[in-house]
Amino acid sequence: MIRQPAVYILANRRNGTLYSGVTSNLVKRVWEHRNDLVDGFSRRYAAHLLVFYELHESMELAIAREKQIKAGSRLKKLRLIESMNPEWEDLYGGIV
Repeated sequence: MIRQPAVYILANRRNGTLYSGVTSNLVKRVWEHRNDLVDGFSRRYAAHLLVFYELHESMELAIAREKQIKAGSRLKKLRLIESMNPEWEDLYGGIV
């Protein structure tokens, strides 16, 4: 999983603040968020829990999916998270 395009959603707690992003290195990027190396929204709101991710075949597909997720309502994002992760567990341990 080291170099595969992915879309991800971070949260600061269950049903809390959500942050979505796209990366080609999910493990590294989430580690950066968790250690507050990424300035901005995720640091300001302590969005450190990986609650959702999707792997994609190309960066173009991942970016298109991220735009789709970001354009959706909060309710759609919550449903998306709960379809993969109903307990809102931190998925980071499963990808490292």
